Amino acid sequence: QVQLAESGGGLVQAGGSLRLSCAASGRTLYRMNWFRQAPGKEREFVASIRYSGTNTNYADSVKGRFTITRDNAKNTVYLQMNSLKPEDTAVYYCAADPTGAGSRYWGQGTQVTVSS
Repeated sequence: QVQLAESGGGLVQAGGSLRLSCAASGRTLYRMNWFRQAPGKEREFVASIRYSGTNTNYADSVKGRFTITRDNAKNTVYLQMNSLKPEDTAVYYCAADPTGAGSRYWGQGTQVTVSS
């Protein structure tokens, strides 16, 4: 059905920036989300965006530092991460929510490691 593939993760020093990408297998009209999970922690919501690019939402912990955007012509969602902190270290997942009831399709994740 829907396949999602994250990329752009890596190792960065505190204060640095990364841009994550999530490519979908085909055209999607879905609301898209980013989540993350650190070792020993529960998965947490990071950001979401509607198909139109409006009505973006952010977790309080990343608001003002992260920006979610999408390019529907490329079937790709982005997460620009600035002013990274060690506590941002986690596996980041993109997910698609086709009905508004919750994410149903998930990528494999990409590792983000922020050194202090």
